[in-house]
Amino acid sequence: VQLVESGGGMVQPGGSLKLSCAASGFSFDVYDMEWVRQAPGKGPEWVSAISGSGAVTYYADSVKGRFTISRDNAKKTLYLQMDSLKPQDTGLYFCAGPKGGTARPDNFEYDYWGQGTQVTVSS
Repeated sequence: VQLVESGGGMVQPGGSLKLSCAASGFSFDVYDMEWVRQAPGKGPEWVSAISGSGAVTYYADSVKGRFTISRDNAKKTLYLQMDSLKPQDTGLYFCAGPKGGTARPDNFEYDYWGQGTQVTVSS
């Protein structure tokens, strides 16, 4: 099983980034998927989740209206489009497959977990 995130980088406030997470080794299309981030010196923060079909999405209040989660099951890839970025969005962003395949915001129990991609928002 492998989850590989990419697309992070440094961007100015107000800018955009699109993260990708390539999955392999498990039944991606039946798993809800989540994005979680961790800022330096802080605990993990749940960001967003999407159902296996992609029909249902969930967002933390801190990113609602600015971030968009999506997935392409044919490509086994999860995405996070991040717009209107703020300095407080800075952190290491992970994609994760929740335990048992069902997303549970703020539960932080995962079957699969990537290595993360760094996002830095700074002027």
